[in-house]
Amino acid sequence: MGRSWISQQAVISDVFTAVTSLSLAAAGPKRGEHVIDVGCGTGDTLLALAKIVGPSGAVLGVDVSAAMLDFARDRSTGAELGNVTCALADATTYGFEPGWADLVYSRFGVMFFDNAVKAFANIRSGMKEDGRLVFVCFRTLPESPWFHVPIEAARPHVPPQPPADPTAPGMFSFANKDRLHGVLAEAGFHDIVLDATDVPFHGRDVAQSMAFITQAGPLPALLEKASDKQRARAIEAVRNALAAKLGADGRGLHVGLWLVSASASQAA
Repeated sequence: MGRSWISQQAVISDVFTAVTSLSLAAAGPKRGEHVIDVGCGTGDTLLALAKIVGPSGAVLGVDVSAAMLDFARDRSTGAELGNVTCALADATTYGFEPGWADLVYSRFGVMFFDNAVKAFANIRSGMKEDGRLVFVCFRTLPESPWFHVPIEAARPHVPPQPPADPTAPGMFSFANKDRLHGVLAEAGFHDIVLDATDVPFHGRDVAQSMAFITQAGPLPALLEKASDKQRARAIEAVRNALAAKLGADGRGLHVGLWLVSASASQAA
């Protein structure tokens, strides 16, 4: 998966443009702050955060993919950003420096924890008393047509899959608002706000959208056990469905997100 994301890094960056802008604006990183980027991947947000906080600040990127983290590290070196550190680790167990971070941020990097409460509690241990947490995660699959349209187009052409556990680690594990709020509260966070927002995902055209959708999201898992013929039929159906929904500029579909913010400590 990491190598696929590296090969499609430029495409993914384009597709995520609106989400990146929205989530970084909500996080409000400031010059001189210490920031943890959970699930920093190939480094888009890591580099953006490092440039904002400047030389007087610092950014720690944490990810479980060695390939993506190496790519992110090379990008930060190439950009001559000396305020970036990368840690190959699971945020559930990583030994964060206590009270270090002013801000913990994540763009789609927190939905895959085996034990979400333990993970967020551990992340909180690395935050200052007035530290803030900001991240984006997906609501339900049907609320994200960018993924739902391809899935429904492909489904008739591939072997059926058993129903997924909605709370299992994965893209949509935090779709349920009450569960997400409960996880953060149990982990010790306060002033928890979950804003439902629809954000456009787009490729430049159908070809770029296909390059993304066949490498990332829920479609690759659906195609995994298909025969070559089934896969070919499914991909053609997905291409036709996207062509019917997307404009010439690749726009027209969105994803349904939770924009989440919380405080590491209870206000006095």
